[in-house]
Amino acid sequence: MESEVKTDPVLESEEKSEKKPDVKVEIKREDDSDTAADGQQDSHGTEQEHGQDGAGHAEQIKVEADRGGHYSRKRPYEENRGYSYYEHREDKRSRTPQPPAEDEEENIDDTLVTIDTYNCDLHFKVSRDRYSGYPLTIEGFAYLWAGARATHGVTQGRVCYEMKINEEIPVKHLPSSEPDPHVVRIGWSLNHCSTQLGEEPFSFGYGGTGKKSSDCKFADFGEKFGENDVIGCYIDFDSGDEVEMGFSKNGVWLGVAFRTTKEALAGRALFPHVLVKNCAVEFNFGQKREPYFPPPEGYTYIHNLDMEDKIRGTKGPASKSECEILMMVGLPACGKTTWAIKHAEGNPEKKYNILGTNAIMDKMKVMGLRRQKNYAGRWDVLIQQATQCLNRLIEIAARKRRNYILDQTNVYGSARRRKMRPFEGFQRKAIVICPTDEDLKERTLKQTNEQGKDVPDHAVLEMKANFTLPEVCDFLEAVTFIELQHEEAEKLLKQYNEEGRKAGPPPEKRFDNRQGGFRGRGGGSYQRYDNRDGSRSGYQNRSGDGGSGYRGGEWRSCYTSYMGYSQSYNQGYNQGNYNQNYYSNYSQYPGYSQSYSQTPTTGQTYNHHQQQPQQQQQQQQQQQQQQQQQQQQQQQQQQSYNQQYQQVGEE
Repeated sequence: MESEVKTDPVLESEEKSEKKPDVKVEIKREDDSDTAADGQQDSHGTEQEHGQDGAGHAEQIKVEADRGGHYSRKRPYEENRGYSYYEHREDKRSRTPQPPAEDEEENIDDTLVTIDTYNCDLHFKVSRDRYSGYPLTIEGFAYLWAGARATHGVTQGRVCYEMKINEEIPVKHLPSSEPDPHVVRIGWSLNHCSTQLGEEPFSFGYGGTGKKSSDCKFADFGEKFGENDVIGCYIDFDSGDEVEMGFSKNGVWLGVAFRTTKEALAGRALFPHVLVKNCAVEFNFGQKREPYFPPPEGYTYIHNLDMEDKIRGTKGPASKSECEILMMVGLPACGKTTWAIKHAEGNPEKKYNILGTNAIMDKMKVMGLRRQKNYAGRWDVLIQQATQCLNRLIEIAARKRRNYILDQTNVYGSARRRKMRPFEGFQRKAIVICPTDEDLKERTLKQTNEQGKDVPDHAVLEMKANFTLPEVCDFLEAVTFIELQHEEAEKLLKQYNEEGRKAGPPPEKRFDNRQGGFRGRGGGSYQRYDNRDGSRSGYQNRSGDGGSGYRGGEWRSCYTSYMGYSQSYNQGYNQGNYNQNYYSNYSQYPGYSQSYSQTPTTGQTYNHHQQQPQQQQQQQQQQQQQQQQQQQQQQQQQQSYNQQYQQVGEE
């Protein structure tokens, strides 16, 4: 099934009228200028800096989070909006960031067993000594699991390692309905498995909730564990035809949790693996002078094995020129996510990181189950927080030498340019999924029946109106068509452009009192479509991949304000008072910025001096009326939300 995404935090409700007699669409005027992105601060430094302030706002933040809104919000959220809708809003922007500096990887002795910085999630921060780490926890990241594997695995003998939970990182911005906000899952997995420990075959994990899991099958085991507890992990290849995996807690043996056959493993190595949710952890692979607790007789720490008995995991590319990013291009529900998953599974040696909101939601699972629209909190808020996370992960990804698949619609030419610029030096390729119109309708219907309506009709029509095919250019080395080839796809695209164009401009925007006047119209006198040059057609067809094919004469001024969208959670939450001495060795990656302290303006006012005093009075009356209606809607929605949040529990 196809799920679509966007790349920047947007927590404003859709600026459309509540009642629309006709479906209308915007023909977007792209901004061709490239604006440098703001510099990012290091996330850990931000946590330290805002530690005191965040604590002071903890209760207020929690109240806002429990209500499903965001801090200082004045307008209600829109319901029934999926991944692709918020991505569509993001792609209408045209801000181009500067290519980020590459993170410098320190050379580590390859004979040492450490946390593998290549085989871990992008939002898992690894210390300089590579023996400890913690996940990002700002905003929506607090919902996400973050996993990491060790550099080496084993295929024989009796081997062990230890893991200690150093801290349960405070996440007071999570709603009280969130089940188990602090959990660690520890165990073993194969090199090709995902970082979601215990959720696929040959991935074995024991969790802090007192559950063991493999292949997403959960069962009671041992006992619960948490902050300051030490879990010992043991694997025994010498017990006959089976391989046994057992655990201990604080030196007390809990028993064997998993058994698998050597025949099923087929000689493949099992690697130490951890999956955390808002917890900082530390490992003892045997590098410590003294263990936390003595291991059972006959077991050897993995660090102390001979080199021939340790199997090295997949190493990352040596340079950016060896890295690859595949940018999916296609309308919602056309099959992009399906292709991305199959391509990643078919090329395990490349270890593709799929960057998409659908992939983010997979990391928000509870007991191995995806969160659905009937979960305890606000679904639309969760989706928007997921898109915030995706935006930050893309920033981090551009600094890391890995292979990526960017799973988004990417139908806007300017959006493609903007997203690919930070990956300069990578092998950048576009993968176009363009099925026949009949197939697209069938897939869309299937997705709607299974997941609900992901994108409103007017947004799909707007995408169709602005959809251009990518071409080989300075930021794309290759373009591949998966279904319809270039010539056939181009013919279909002309039909889509015409279909979207006939739908006309978008409905009037909802009133916004924060900048005085109607959003984007400066008091209602600014017309969205204004062909002022007379001789030029309102819709211009520009060739190349620089922007959308159809452009209105004065459309640009409505949508060039990249900074005109509200960015939520700019209060600088306290992410935990880390022990400064202990955490001082953490890598200071600029890409991990968790600071959202810069609050952009929320819209632009177009001042037209021709406006008459009488028009201004009428406008003010309209403003007051719409403000009153808005407040009434908010009160009604808030009452509904408060009732919703009284029901607490897991999915």
